[in-house]
Amino acid sequence: MIDNDLLPSIKIYRMIISILIILMSSGLMLIFEVNERTITSTLLFQLLLVIIISILFILFPKRDSESFRAAIILFMSGYFFFMYLQFPDRFASLLMISYLPVIPVLFLHTRLFYITLVSNITITISIFMYFMMTETGTSLVYTYIDYAGVAINFVASQIILLFLFQLFKKKMKDQERYYVQMKEDEKLRTTGQLAAAVAHEIRNPITVVKGFIQLHEGDKEIPEHIKKHYHLMLDQLQDAETVISNFLSLAKPAETKTEIVSVNPALHTVMDLLNTYALFDTIHIELEIEDDYEIQCNILEFKQLFVNLLKNAIEASHHGDTIRIKVTGNQDAVKIVIIDSGSGMNQEQLEQIGTPFYSLKARGTGIGLMICFNIVQKYDGTINFWSEEGKGTEVTVTFPVVKA
Repeated sequence: MIDNDLLPSIKIYRMIISILIILMSSGLMLIFEVNERTITSTLLFQLLLVIIISILFILFPKRDSESFRAAIILFMSGYFFFMYLQFPDRFASLLMISYLPVIPVLFLHTRLFYITLVSNITITISIFMYFMMTETGTSLVYTYIDYAGVAINFVASQIILLFLFQLFKKKMKDQERYYVQMKEDEKLRTTGQLAAAVAHEIRNPITVVKGFIQLHEGDKEIPEHIKKHYHLMLDQLQDAETVISNFLSLAKPAETKTEIVSVNPALHTVMDLLNTYALFDTIHIELEIEDDYEIQCNILEFKQLFVNLLKNAIEASHHGDTIRIKVTGNQDAVKIVIIDSGSGMNQEQLEQIGTPFYSLKARGTGIGLMICFNIVQKYDGTINFWSEEGKGTEVTVTFPVVKA
């Protein structure tokens, strides 16, 4: 059975549907008694509608789909209009027609709502006009006396339903955004817990390695041509410790020193770091920048962000591909776009971007992109992904610029 979010409880749903079927069946029995227990074609047609609607509602939890919902709306509309045409002198029949568009609202389906609303207005006004022109409505207590007034009030009721639907849809979108934000916060908490658990174990071996390098750096028996690499090794270990500290900030955010960073030279530095890595697969990186822009951030975190993004682009690209970095901006924001023509991603993979432990790499953890999201958010920026499987990926990062 499909776990349908629209149904609060399958037991409650079955109870409501049972009441609905009993009411429709009772109506059939009353009509049968009024007609002196005579079986007529209209009675048989109404019975057929009741049977079809009952079957649709009974099967709905198991076979929920757009076509199934459309069928329920179609047959419910048919039933209500049939009742109105059969009993045009009863106000309840017109009232039921007025509230037909509420059915797709219960399904949270926008397209079905508009189709039902427009169809409902068109059919109902057409019926009013038919009664008015043929003058067969002398028995219509609630319609014949004032066709224009009833038509206007009916259209007004549909406009009110449209207004309420727009409010309802806005509320649902607000709730959806809140839910997405909650999911993002949960990702950060999960990653933070992971960081706190493993950071200590990572730092221990780094500390040991640094200690031995510093020890041998003062050893006069080691040739100088070997020692000259020690300083670079120590710098890289220090960078690794800083990255771990930033990683830990996901668990316990800490204040980092910010400065005014020039985007152009910072990106060139990142390219210099990764050009050798890219050339192993004959991949070229091109930078297109209109002007130099300045942003307020931590330079190490800026480099970490774009090293991660560019490395992902390189690993997704094919031999001989070109990765383009486009930098544009205005007086409010700078936009940095990384475009590759690699393997790309499908929609399902795109939705998982930034989730801990989700990665398209064989040995990836998904933590790198999670940190990217955190850095961008930290400096009031945005990061968006566009991708198509087999055609490549486009990553757009924006930051507010420092105004002169």
